[in-house]
Amino acid sequence: METEIISVDKNVDEKESYKQAVEIIRNGEVVAFPTETVYGLGADATNWEAVNKIFEAKGRPADNPLIVHVDSKETALTYVQEVSAKALQCMDAFWPGALTLIMQAKPETFAGNVTANLETVGVRVPNHPVALKLLQELKLPLAAPSANTSGKPSPTLAEHVYHDMDGKIPLILDGGPTEIGIESTVLDTTCEPPVILRPGKVSKQQLENVIGTVRLSSDNKNNTPKSPGMKYMHYAPAAPLYLIENEEGLIEKAIEYVRGKGKRVAVISKEEYPEADFNFPLSMATLYASLRKCDSTDADLILASVETGGKMDEALMNRLEKAADHKWFS
Repeated sequence: METEIISVDKNVDEKESYKQAVEIIRNGEVVAFPTETVYGLGADATNWEAVNKIFEAKGRPADNPLIVHVDSKETALTYVQEVSAKALQCMDAFWPGALTLIMQAKPETFAGNVTANLETVGVRVPNHPVALKLLQELKLPLAAPSANTSGKPSPTLAEHVYHDMDGKIPLILDGGPTEIGIESTVLDTTCEPPVILRPGKVSKQQLENVIGTVRLSSDNKNNTPKSPGMKYMHYAPAAPLYLIENEEGLIEKAIEYVRGKGKRVAVISKEEYPEADFNFPLSMATLYASLRKCDSTDADLILASVETGGKMDEALMNRLEKAADHKWFS
């Protein structure tokens, strides 16, 4: 299969670009497209065979549910039932945006491999002109996980998608770099109080300002996951990644130790370390790009600087812990 990339901007015939993408999806194939969080790998959420092609392209475990993208609150409400008042409040406050709501799916609405055969489904309205235009033209719910090889850093550029998906999908819509850089917050609204299953740009505090008390998931790996990002190691670069506290002199000592063993070390941090072989920036927007840049080096080990005392953004810390598989350098 040949993978085509189409730039979707004011300099091209956007109508033809969307028409091509819509036809491909309606014919049961997969199209990568940008959202404000990361690039997604989209297929018709009502078509089991089409959705299965997402799992095949990503190498994704089949018990890991997918998030469904729709074009509006009104559309979302046609696919779910028993919607709580708090879920409705969240829709009004945060959609379109980087918040996925877990709700009860209407029976026989979505393909079983979208929901991992659960009675619940994660739904969101993306806040990106390309994603919204595609959904409006498509008039179908779009199952769309991040458009990367499963377990690897999520894509924030079309070139990241092409690196992982070349020859596996027919089309990538290139809408430029994503704005946020990490996946959406996932909130389970089927319980009381609601539970954050995956932290993201929409914070616990922002949610509580709208709906009151919100709990954080214990992230128990033995539970059946209702949301992506709960069960498996994610976002990992090729070289082993270790978290390290950003205490005075500690990172410098770690670099010296690793290099003393004849190894090359990359550091992902808000600060640069001249002693390291490679330095890459650390923020919510740059994390995945930095992890991918590490893969383009010959670094034997990666150190990710973590701010102590609870100063680290919760969503960023969540992604770092999963990328490192909770390993700390000591």
